[in-house]
Amino acid sequence: MKTKISILLVLVLLLSFPVLAQEKTKKELKAERELQKQKEIEALIDSKNFVFEAQKATPQGGRFLNLDYNTYFLKFNEVKTTCDLPFFGRAYNVAYGGDGGIKFEGVPENIKIEKNKKNYIVRATVKGKNDVYNLLFSIFFNGNATLSVNSNNRAAISYDGEIEAPKAEEVKKQ
Repeated sequence: MKTKISILLVLVLLLSFPVLAQEKTKKELKAERELQKQKEIEALIDSKNFVFEAQKATPQGGRFLNLDYNTYFLKFNEVKTTCDLPFFGRAYNVAYGGDGGIKFEGVPENIKIEKNKKNYIVRATVKGKNDVYNLLFSIFFNGNATLSVNSNNRAAISYDGEIEAPKAEEVKKQ
């Protein structure tokens, strides 16, 4: 009887060993993917060339607004920054007949990058045609990001989204 129990115990241990080994490899693969993503994000920030795609907007009132079509972006580059983001909130001085969004092109100035334990902080100032925009990115190692936009003519607004590398066509145009 003791031999049957000990044989059964040995069989159970032998059969469970591959499952434990497989779990460890899944964890290792996940850690490798996270590290690879972190290196990609670090390379984008170091190159100062990335695209922020907004998914949610938070006006100064504090209510989240989901942005549907993934068409709202900010293309950040040392040479030229282009922005097309919606605006919800108080505008103090806006051109008559404007579409109401935050749209500008300009050369970023005073670019500052800080790396913390959890994220990168990127600050820049862009002078548009009719306004000056202070941009504050908080970019996490997994690619998620928050963008806060302060300007002279509008109330502050922030956006949640992701950063990614610019598409090959966009790189050629610049």
